[in-house]
Amino acid sequence: MTDQSGRLETDMGPDDEPPLRRTIGLPQMALYSLGSMLGAGIYGLIGKAAGEMGSAVWLAFLVAMVAALLTGLSYASLGSRYPRAGGAAYVTQKAYGMPLLTYLVGLAVMCSGITSVATQSRVVATTLQRSDLLAAAPTTLLALGFLLLLAGIVFRGIKECMWLNVICTLVEAGGLLVIIAVGASYWGSVSLMELPPAEDGSPGVLSATLLLQGAVLTFFSFIGFEDSMNVAEEVKNPRRTLPWGIVIAMVAATFIYLAVSVTAVSVVPWQELKEAAGPLVEVANRAAPWIPPAVFVVITLFAVGNTALLNYVMASRLVYGMSRQGLLPRALGHVHPGRRTPHMAILALLALVVALMLAGDITALASATVILLLFVFTIVNVALVVLKRRPEEPRGGFEVPIFVPVLGAAVCLALLGNRVLTGDATATMLAGVMLAGIVALYAAMRPKRIIDVPVREDTGEEAVRAG
Repeated sequence: MTDQSGRLETDMGPDDEPPLRRTIGLPQMALYSLGSMLGAGIYGLIGKAAGEMGSAVWLAFLVAMVAALLTGLSYASLGSRYPRAGGAAYVTQKAYGMPLLTYLVGLAVMCSGITSVATQSRVVATTLQRSDLLAAAPTTLLALGFLLLLAGIVFRGIKECMWLNVICTLVEAGGLLVIIAVGASYWGSVSLMELPPAEDGSPGVLSATLLLQGAVLTFFSFIGFEDSMNVAEEVKNPRRTLPWGIVIAMVAATFIYLAVSVTAVSVVPWQELKEAAGPLVEVANRAAPWIPPAVFVVITLFAVGNTALLNYVMASRLVYGMSRQGLLPRALGHVHPGRRTPHMAILALLALVVALMLAGDITALASATVILLLFVFTIVNVALVVLKRRPEEPRGGFEVPIFVPVLGAAVCLALLGNRVLTGDATATMLAGVMLAGIVALYAAMRPKRIIDVPVREDTGEEAVRAG
């Protein structure tokens, strides 16, 4: 049997499900995007980048921002055209019409999200063990408790997730702003163009190769586009709010990173900064020794917890969106009538994340998903080129020139090649195994066809009835 649009009933998504609740405005969208970029990683990344670039570390962040901005603008434009929960998976199908490629892209992003959540759960557990109260608690038990709490918050509602993200992002940004404030008086005390010496001991020379090495290292400080795009169905006026939220966040992150990097090398010589176990904590210890070390432990806890929260939200909305496309079982597209959250997707992901957490060290897996993300970014950039060249495709509320996605794809492809050729061979092999596994899963499921279930607007009636 077919419905009025001619689709097979067995292929239809759960059209009778209530829509996700639209509660996200521009300030929350900008903080959501910023929260997905800022994280505890910057506290260690500054030291690694200083080892590559010396006191010119700020240049690495500047070049990385320009490179990342190309893909960020592509995501912003696509989000304004197709504000759907499926994110990259939805636009991939829209552009290429190839279900297997759509499946690869969607599950690659999902793998990135759940490995991040599993990794962060263990970081939270080890951070909590630094306190006297929880020092004797088992790591696995603390990580499991964190994951259950996280799943409960994500199930509770997007509004609650957004407010928690606002708090965590303000704490994260606040920690970095404190570093800037206490070290600002040191600005101008050192040359900001001092580079590491060459292998023969001669003075370092700024080159395209050196800049590329620094930019590759710092590029991932700016990504968070997929997190933002997957909550599109919960954003008010998404054709305007979503793209501008991404752009505002990238600009804010750039200013914070540039100021932090200048402050760090001004307070601590870059030669010492690269050796420090906690570079920014070392900066604070020297510039403001009166700040208790526990402050940065708390900031780390907020930053790591926020990263896990945003990745959980992103992955659950991606699974929900793919289910409604017919790429995943229909049950995963169900929306809780009261909470208006994709509760079945949330529960399914909880099982996967707990399994990964119990597996122990998944560092190699996390590195493999970075390779997959670069693959996804390349596909998405090219997708925008394809869609822009179709005259029948609707224009969005945020259009960019075609050279933006072309250059974005080229940058991501170059980074992908660099990562494969110079990175950990184990991560590259594991990324290949993951792709092969996704292909095998697709072959086993064999979706009959991809469908495009219209997004139902939230009129507020369901909320009134639920209340």
